[in-house]
Amino acid sequence: MRGHRVLAAAAPSAGAAELVVSRAPEVCLLGTAAPARPGVFDPVVRIKKERPQVAVVVLGPVPSPRGIAAAFAAGASGYVRNDERIEGVERAMMKARAGESAVSPQLLQQAFEELLHPAAQPDDEGARLLELLTPREVEVLMRVADGEDTRLIAAGMDIAPSTARTHVQRVLMKLEVGSRLEAAALAARTGLLERAGGRGALGGPTGPEDDPAPSTR
Repeated sequence: MRGHRVLAAAAPSAGAAELVVSRAPEVCLLGTAAPARPGVFDPVVRIKKERPQVAVVVLGPVPSPRGIAAAFAAGASGYVRNDERIEGVERAMMKARAGESAVSPQLLQQAFEELLHPAAQPDDEGARLLELLTPREVEVLMRVADGEDTRLIAAGMDIAPSTARTHVQRVLMKLEVGSRLEAAALAARTGLLERAGGRGALGGPTGPEDDPAPSTR
């Protein structure tokens, strides 16, 4: 009805690449329900490799910035929401066929908003790292993050400097970092210390395993 000839259609989209390679249309509309799923744009990669002259426009839900980036990294020329009116889809097809990028300003704005103001996500790495440390080691890490040296750590925890050094070394080893600065940075990045406060890691009694050497004054 709009003057375009449909050469072929395929479902699911995994079969699109074979049809596009064999029919060589000017434009391929590739639908997907999960633009962020790994491998979803593999058909685009194959199409652009074997039929580089074919323009691919992706039809999908409102994507994350990663979804848009993945589509264009695979070789797509455009991304259109799958609830877009047919006029918008046609405009994207025409722009893609002309060699232009076809993404609506609203979609780009939403993507940039998410990049600039990402939604907070639970940090599983912080929880995992916290489980590696004893309560005493968490206290040592907190003092390291506060910039305390071995002498201050020992005085604040009422332990010998040699014991404090051993605790610090154990913390570095468990966190798989090479310096106190790296340990502090990792704790800040993962929210490890905030999690420790919520768990009350410093409030419980310490067992013999927490002190590798006897306390002395």
